[in-house]
Amino acid sequence: MKLLCVQSQEHPELPLAELKAVMECENIDAKINCVTEGLVILENISRDKIYEYYEILTKRLGYTHEIHELIFKTNVDDLPKDSQAVDWSDYIDETFAVRVKRIHSEINTVGYERKLGTLILDNCDNIKVNLTKPETLIRVVAFKNELYVAIERFKLNKKHFVESKPHKRPFFYPGSMNPKLARCMVNLSRIKPGELLLDPFCGTGGILIEAGLIGCKVVGSDIYWKMKNGTAINLDYYGITDYRTFHLDVRELKMYKKVSSVVTDPPYGISTSTGDVDGEEIFKEFFHAIYDNMKDDAYLCMASPHYVDLKPMVDEVGFVIVEQYGIKMHRSLTRIISVIRKK
Repeated sequence: MKLLCVQSQEHPELPLAELKAVMECENIDAKINCVTEGLVILENISRDKIYEYYEILTKRLGYTHEIHELIFKTNVDDLPKDSQAVDWSDYIDETFAVRVKRIHSEINTVGYERKLGTLILDNCDNIKVNLTKPETLIRVVAFKNELYVAIERFKLNKKHFVESKPHKRPFFYPGSMNPKLARCMVNLSRIKPGELLLDPFCGTGGILIEAGLIGCKVVGSDIYWKMKNGTAINLDYYGITDYRTFHLDVRELKMYKKVSSVVTDPPYGISTSTGDVDGEEIFKEFFHAIYDNMKDDAYLCMASPHYVDLKPMVDEVGFVIVEQYGIKMHRSLTRIISVIRKK
């Protein structure tokens, strides 16, 4: 069986990297077929695992917009023949709607929605079209002249990433990371639900919110009382209860329990992180402080400015850089997302 993933095209690499990381840590056994940027098919999934995998992916992923169970693949010429071979009563009980999404395709979306809808009605009794609140959504993704016909079983909560933007939280401070990137970084750290995740520069708690929402235990610390308290306010607001927050300098960090992952966005080039340390020294002190607080083979996912070379710092401490991705912020700054593993 197969799952069709419609991914964000906000970044050329992060959506696929996030998907691979979640599949790795959740032991999802499937072959990845990248049709084009923004369209990925997960293939060779066993029937007894597909809905388990489907539910995990819809709960966790940030840079994937839709996931559907693939019914069949066809093209514009063979759609009538291939749709007639499907027993639509296996997929539709009462009401349905067809929605077409184009990726590098020139087909008429409304025309093909009506065409497939009519074909389904002609081959299935006791069902109706409902365009406002259908019980079943049939999603067609058109890539060039190919058509991927699928059904939505679990819905991603895309509204969350709009409704939880930093300025909409009870406690807000400028410069907070957007929730979609925060979720992606949590996933890149290979954390599993129930494991402990640490953000030692927690700020307003954006990273901890995303980790808590996928079922992680979270702990945050910050050198400023205001941030530590604001993080707790935000975590409470989102219904996250399994957390602890601390007011301390990262150099004094001695965790009560070694963590499974660290995800963080240290301040860049300013003295807010350790009170009296600027520039690259912030990152050097951070790596030394965090190492002994992490489990063996644990992952660290962090953001840093492009002008800071992390490699000699991580090599000195005993980390290894696994992946790096650049995000252009403005003309003079690129943010680097690094995935780093403790040896």
